[in-house]
Amino acid sequence: MIAFVGSVFSPYYALARRVGRGDPLNHCALNVALYGERRKHWAMTERGRNAIGRTKREFVIGPSSVDWDGDALTFRIDEVAAPFPHRLRGVVRAYPSALTSDAFALDAAGRHCWHPIAPCSRVQVDFQNPAIRWLGDGYFDMNYGAVPLELEFRNWEWSRAALRRETIISYDTVGRNQDGSSLALRFDRKGKVEQLEPLPRATLRPTGWRVPRTARGDAQQIATVARTLEDAPFYARSQLSATLLGETVDMMHESLSLDRFRMPIVQAMLPFRMPRRLT
Repeated sequence: MIAFVGSVFSPYYALARRVGRGDPLNHCALNVALYGERRKHWAMTERGRNAIGRTKREFVIGPSSVDWDGDALTFRIDEVAAPFPHRLRGVVRAYPSALTSDAFALDAAGRHCWHPIAPCSRVQVDFQNPAIRWLGDGYFDMNYGAVPLELEFRNWEWSRAALRRETIISYDTVGRNQDGSSLALRFDRKGKVEQLEPLPRATLRPTGWRVPRTARGDAQQIATVARTLEDAPFYARSQLSATLLGETVDMMHESLSLDRFRMPIVQAMLPFRMPRRLT
């Protein structure tokens, strides 16, 4: 799940900014992606300001909402999947073992920041439609910025892996001026963070859309793609098999190409996966 205030990948928001009407609260969305063995479910309906409500503890996006009660972050989901419409209804709760207060700049100017709020969490999933229930490992974070992503970055890659006693997160960005950052962070269950030297980087096989992918891991055991979960013209979400600090792990991985994203043909394709409603 990703909750957007000012949907960074929205073609409607991009158009509004170009004509001087870029109100982020008029372009909000809850992205839901469920990956089963046989079927994938995806929803990302953008909604206008009249369908949005925000307080310190709750964010309402049309019929769905996200709220924080001090112990858990709860997503109450009532969405319609795209591009083939069907209902997605359920509740997802993330219970963090600890909260962190540190945010990290992703660019040299500090105009984009990333805050790994709960690097180590337990996640409870209870969907009525489709009928899915499970309890497992999870995490939640927040990104925020002052300018559009495609104006600041050429690409970025992110990965997270849960080890037996800690979590390792890597974040690599390349800016428009070839600047950027490489972060390698180790979090324990109490939220204590340690910055590491970035692990060696390996080139992975590209996606069906030829989006390049690289991943960090131990040099002795090169990471491999176990499953490509999302394969879009400018974005890939993957499950990797890797070794980190001597421990064999499953790794979640994302690759984002902002050069691809800003291409007119890609912008024209986005509404098929990201419909917009005013209410």
